[in-house]
Amino acid sequence: MSVATLRAGAPPATRPVLGVALIGAMAACFAVLDTTVKVVGAVVPVLVVLWARYAFQAVVMSVWLAAPSRRALWRPAHPRFQLLRGTLLFTVSALSFIGLQHLPVAEFTAIFMITPVLSIVVAALVLRERVTPWRWALVAGAFAGALVVLRPGSGLFGWAALFPLAGATCYAAFQVLTRRLAGHEHPLTTHLYTGVVGTVLGSLVLAALPVDVVPSLAAADARAIALMLLVGLMGTVGHGLLILAMGMAPVALLMPFTYLQIVLAAFAGWVAFGHLPDGWAVAGMAIIAACGATSAWLNVRAAPGRRAPPVAVDSIGD
Repeated sequence: MSVATLRAGAPPATRPVLGVALIGAMAACFAVLDTTVKVVGAVVPVLVVLWARYAFQAVVMSVWLAAPSRRALWRPAHPRFQLLRGTLLFTVSALSFIGLQHLPVAEFTAIFMITPVLSIVVAALVLRERVTPWRWALVAGAFAGALVVLRPGSGLFGWAALFPLAGATCYAAFQVLTRRLAGHEHPLTTHLYTGVVGTVLGSLVLAALPVDVVPSLAAADARAIALMLLVGLMGTVGHGLLILAMGMAPVALLMPFTYLQIVLAAFAGWVAFGHLPDGWAVAGMAIIAACGATSAWLNVRAAPGRRAPPVAVDSIGD
């Protein structure tokens, strides 16, 4: 395949069953990632885990793009966009990794999944986009679902709930930015620079903060090292599966299936920690999933005939 074809992106195929299967696999990767972060973050400083996650992706993508036919993809068409986008996504990941140390995986995932409706608010406030009453109703419904999960005043989660809420807000801004600049960069280039920017920022954060990286890694046993590698693997593979899925089926078909991540996160949290959401939390998750999936579907329907690029929904916050 030529570099020109790679940069432009291949035309979408019509293999919807395979596309949905890939989205399911992606959701499983991110559920495993979040659960693993919660496990390994208890024994290794979470900022070290965050750095390792992006370093893994940077190394893997560098090796993948080292082939002569792909080397042109090392040159981003919009470096400043890659820097800003990577910074936003790194911030989202940092909030996620820290927040997962204080919240159950399923509840955290559900709250974070209000991102599609939050992007409506960001677009209205920042880009002055017109928002229909139906979309505002989805925003209200998703927030209602989040309140059902969190139940303010119950003492269940407290201040820790700010992490997924802040992360979802940052990710909504990230999605709006990416949607505005979609189609100007090949997804593999973006996938590479997601890892590079995250690694550089993680290194700067570790250098600025009193985190003993080398002693922390030296004290980590083989299991902890393996879990950190698993975090990097799941993040990198999950993003790759998303890119592949976008070439298999329409986004309108695929996006509702991303909410499988809530179910899979609940299962992973039960396996790893013996935690199952209660009835109220399940009801709130269902409301968030319904509103978010409808919002994602409406976003695609608003631009008929356009193939939304993979980077527009790159990662579900990890």
